[in-house]
Amino acid sequence: MAKTSSADGRRRRITREDVAQLAGVSKTTVSFVLNETTGQTISAETRQRVLDAVAKLDYRPNRAAQGLRTGRTATIGFLTQDIDFGAFGAATLVGAQQAADGHHYHLLVMNAPGEPLRVEAAINDLIDHPIDALVVAVAGTRRVRLPAVVTSVPTVLVNCFVAGNALPAVLPDEVKGGRDATQVLLDQGHRQIAYLTGLSREWATVARLKGFREALTGAGVDPRQQRILEGNFHVDSGYALAKQILQGKWRPTALMCGNDRMAIGAYIAILEAGLRVPSDISVMGYDGQESSAEVHPGLSTVRLPYYEMGHWATQKVLTEDVRLLPPRTYVSCPLVLRGSVAGPARPPARG
Repeated sequence: MAKTSSADGRRRRITREDVAQLAGVSKTTVSFVLNETTGQTISAETRQRVLDAVAKLDYRPNRAAQGLRTGRTATIGFLTQDIDFGAFGAATLVGAQQAADGHHYHLLVMNAPGEPLRVEAAINDLIDHPIDALVVAVAGTRRVRLPAVVTSVPTVLVNCFVAGNALPAVLPDEVKGGRDATQVLLDQGHRQIAYLTGLSREWATVARLKGFREALTGAGVDPRQQRILEGNFHVDSGYALAKQILQGKWRPTALMCGNDRMAIGAYIAILEAGLRVPSDISVMGYDGQESSAEVHPGLSTVRLPYYEMGHWATQKVLTEDVRLLPPRTYVSCPLVLRGSVAGPARPPARG
């Protein structure tokens, strides 16, 4: 067996020569096996001997040396501009990591607040590391400003975009998500639907409202006859808006909510009004937050595809020429149906 310690007793780095000696093959054969080089005839028995030697010696390739030889570092930079990336960001990161693992790449993760100078510094640090590609992700869909240096490596954006769509981006299909969520209520027979939106200036709100109106129009329901009230994506606004709508003369049979937090606020207002979900009023959330499964009845919602977007972006920067990707790629937001939606318990009220 190859020696694994130096004269002073310290453990030295295992090399490919050590693997080759233990496996009884040449160093070139070891390289072919580890790099999965095509076009080389290596028997299954020889390949297994090499892999057994790698495992026995706990051999780990020298990534820096490989980078010098190949011009690649096997590292992808992953930048987020949100300090509190939260559960959504974690899902994005898991998707990116699993795609990177599938190609034997590492992720180098860095966070930078949205100030342009700090973002530019973080991106420069990543590129200087160096990296082979870059993924930039944010938690709330929005336009971002990035320095020109990002064009020096393949770059794909997750849940964000730049002016002029100069870089390829993957985004949640919020229009379809809003349309699908509304269609669930329509299919149950609801024709009096109040929409308690998030902030009106947010990209997600605009897109989801578009889907809401498209579904209503497609069902022959005039969107102008429904109530739309703006909130702030937090529990308190869901509570206040639901309380306001329930005290009015026009009483909806279903509530669409800007996100799951607002839906939970609506639950509280409905309970305080002496009503029940869904027997008296149905509630539809959005985002697919963990809390949506913890309330009773479980909240029907639309899940944001953060894992899928992270995986897609990383896969593309590793396998395709990103310059040929479309400016924007939209990923479907799947419905998660639980117990908060049922048919209307009474004929719709007339305003």
